[in-house]
This record gives sequence, structure tokens and C-alpha cells, in this order.
Amino acid sequence: MYGLIGKMLAVPGQRDALMALMLEDVGELPGCRSFVVAADVADENALWITEVWDSEESHKASLAIPAVRESIERAMPIIAGFGEQILTRPVGGIGLIG
Repeated sequence: MYGLIGKMLAVPGQRDALMALMLEDVGELPGCRSFVVAADVADENALWITEVWDSEESHKASLAIPAVRESIERAMPIIAGFGEQILTRPVGGIGLIG
């Protein structure tokens, strides 16, 4: 499995809108086992995205899905930047789909 944990920074006052965009239904995401969006409790403009995929290739392929690309394009104007990004190798746990 392939995992990503990343911090995303919203334009001030736009975190809720950014989270809503990140949570929009984009249809099938082949190979996605988990996709979690969480508000950072210490930074009102930050959110964390935690993803688990079957493989790095599945993740990369998802970025070519038209609905995903549209969602990213709509989100770009309210993304102020990115913080830490951590690559992981998930081995199991409660809540993993599949």
C-alpha cells in the first residue's frame, strides 16, 4: 500500500470552502482505500489530508480523472500553500476499505 499525509493551507477565511471542495464526490477512485480530510485544531487556515492507496501508481492515475482535475482547478484559487508531506507504507488498520 501507499500512503500520504499532507498539510494544506487555505487562503485566510476559506478553510471550510476548501474542505468542502476536497470532500466533493468525484466518482470512482480506483485503488483508493481511504481519503480523510481533517481540520487542524491549532491553525484555523490549515487542513490535513490522509490518503491510503493500493499503490503509488493508483494515486498518480487518480490525478488524471477529469472530475479530480476539475476539483483541483476549482480549489487552486483558495489554496495558499502546502506544509509537510509525509509518505507512508500503510500495513493495515480499522477503516481501510477493501
